[in-house]
Amino acid sequence: MPIKLPDTLPAYNILSREGVMVMPEDAASQQDIRPLRIGLLNLMPKKIQTETQFARLIGATPLQVEFSLIRMSDHESKNTSSEHMDEFYRPFAEVRATGEKFDGLIITGAPIEHLPFEEVTYWDELKTVMDWTQTHVHSTFGVCWGGMAMAYYFHGIKKHMLAAKHFGCFRHVNLSPASPYLRGFSDDVLMPVSRWTEVRAAEVAAAGLTTLIGSDEVGPALVEDAAHRALYVFNHFEYDSGTLKQEYDRDAEAGAPINVPVNYYPEDDPTRTPMNRWRSHAHLLYGNWVSELYLTTPYDMDQIGLASTDLRR
Repeated sequence: MPIKLPDTLPAYNILSREGVMVMPEDAASQQDIRPLRIGLLNLMPKKIQTETQFARLIGATPLQVEFSLIRMSDHESKNTSSEHMDEFYRPFAEVRATGEKFDGLIITGAPIEHLPFEEVTYWDELKTVMDWTQTHVHSTFGVCWGGMAMAYYFHGIKKHMLAAKHFGCFRHVNLSPASPYLRGFSDDVLMPVSRWTEVRAAEVAAAGLTTLIGSDEVGPALVEDAAHRALYVFNHFEYDSGTLKQEYDRDAEAGAPINVPVNYYPEDDPTRTPMNRWRSHAHLLYGNWVSELYLTTPYDMDQIGLASTDLRR
């Protein structure tokens, strides 16, 4: 079954052409089931690219998903038109005021790694968001900076600046094959990485969290925070085939210090077309997450956040 999207959202036509099952809102409303409600708190500058990447992944499951786009209340996007933001996004303050609840929430990364969390202009509101997830969201997925922000807020796990950017496709080890989130995963996993910061495995373990996927070279990649019903992924399964290329070309043209992304271009030659070797695991991870939402979330959405009981159907 499809993901429910407004038929005027750019992602609707893009995903339709790719064969992803999408459904306009009027058709979805006629189906006699409860769709899963998943919100995307989009902190990335290129809103349309990011919303399409995540819609592609969560729309690939056999469940109907109602996809809601959320923004920080007082942060104005400089890279996406105000018309797009006004038509498709709601400020968090408005979402919170309605009292509505979500089966899942994705908090994206943001290109502000160099700043201490407390110096981010919307940090106070983001803290409110993270508290709100504990009573209004069944499961939260923090991505890259978003995951680091959640780990820091809930557990005091610091992000550490790197001497050089982790940039490219790095091999990781499946450390928890029995996890429902890694159902169908290989023992060896390739993940796109693009960050100037890291969290450290020893500090994650000391906080009582479980690293599901990790790398000796670039650290923890996927961490489960069962107490807060959350997953933190510090790398970018959602990336398109050309996203790392776009980042490399942008920085190279600007004269910024950047290395050719490792293990991405054939023979590390940036004149050649990169190959996507992470797509299948990306679909597995987000598909498994959506499946776990369906299996464990209360049918009565008013019960979300009121109990930690496993409500497998």
